[in-house]
Amino acid sequence: MPVFFRTAEHLAPWAGGMVARDLWFTAPPRMTARGVPDGGCPFEVQVHGVTARGIAWGEGDTVVYLVHGWGGRGSQLAAYVEPLVALGYRVVLFDTPSHGDSDAGREGRGRTHGIEFGDTLAAVMERFGPAYAVVAHSLGAVSTYIGLRGGAVSTKRLVLIAPMVEATPYFDMFQQVLGFGPRTRRAFDRAIDRFVGFPIEEFDARSIAAAVPRIPTLVVHDLGDLETSPVLARQLAEGLPDARMITTTGLGHRRIVTDPEVVTQVVDFLSQSAGDLSGPDLSGMIDQKGVEASA
Repeated sequence: MPVFFRTAEHLAPWAGGMVARDLWFTAPPRMTARGVPDGGCPFEVQVHGVTARGIAWGEGDTVVYLVHGWGGRGSQLAAYVEPLVALGYRVVLFDTPSHGDSDAGREGRGRTHGIEFGDTLAAVMERFGPAYAVVAHSLGAVSTYIGLRGGAVSTKRLVLIAPMVEATPYFDMFQQVLGFGPRTRRAFDRAIDRFVGFPIEEFDARSIAAAVPRIPTLVVHDLGDLETSPVLARQLAEGLPDARMITTTGLGHRRIVTDPEVVTQVVDFLSQSAGDLSGPDLSGMIDQKGVEASA
């Protein structure tokens, strides 16, 4: 593949850009299904003519949506279902196109992108109603923000677990791995803009968050996460007027989703009354499990 990109750089950078774009938007192999609590009601929604599937638990209009990230599936977040249902929430998880049990995305087998993630959340929300809270992992975080900016998504609380904050550093790494040059990179950037209908430089949770209404937010990130940046996550949290951040050690990008202490912290945040959300200054407090909270 590097030979192809070196050749394309000189002879046909547009072709190199298209191939790189197709590789970028091809989702990893579908994650194996994980167990979910009994009693859920399966459902389907249509997203641009594609069928997305999920499961809902509980009743009522106080709804918590669980949003997975790139290469994930809704059942990754199943640990949140029982404690939230026990508190009286309706809990909804789903698989985005080309992930889990949902059909392929509208761009073809195995392909999807962050805008389609956000559109899927909006379609599920249209089915079950506005969110009391959204709990989003990785790419699901910035995709939720895109939905919020467009108005198709609304929520009173937001939890971002190992959030992907901006796309550009990942494009830079992708370019290095494939070994394509600046002409192909420019073609790649243009191809992405056309593909998703959204300028890649605007795919940044920090700037999008500044353009949406204030939302009480909890950011959770592991200091050793090698897939999304804890530094950028802290920048995001520090730029939000109603945010607190929890950092962990030793959980990485995926185990942080199901860690029992993290689940407890998230559920506690969602169950607090509005007057308690500002909370005391927890900066510097570290418990025995290595979870640090900061206001």
